[in-house]
Parts: sequence; structure tokens; C-alpha cells
Amino acid sequence: MLVTRHIQCPYCGERIDIVVDASAGDQRYIEDCQVCCRPISIEVWIDADEQVRVSVSGEDEA
Repeated sequence: MLVTRHIQCPYCGERIDIVVDASAGDQRYIEDCQVCCRPISIEVWIDADEQVRVSVSGEDEA
């Protein structure tokens, strides 16, 4: 199940869309910002209500 989520880059502040595969369960990965190209640490999990949640951070915040 592919889900689109809106995130804000922790470096440049731009709002960007990412597509996550919610069928893969909880996951953590790095994806480059589509605007400034810096690496964003992305954490995806399914909450108790089965909603897809996404948290992002920069390299220096992880």
C-alpha cells in the first residue's frame, strides 16, 4: 500500500511529498530532499488506529 505524505525538510524548510510503502511495516531510511539534496532520516510506523505516521529529522538530530 503506497501512501503519499507531506513532510518539511529539516534543512531548507521546504514542504515536499514522499511516497511510503505502508505494507512494509515499521521502517527507517534515508531519502535526499528534492530541493536541497541533503539527507533526511525518515521513520515510518503504523499507529494503534492503523494510520501511517511519518517522522523526519536531519543527520545532526538523529
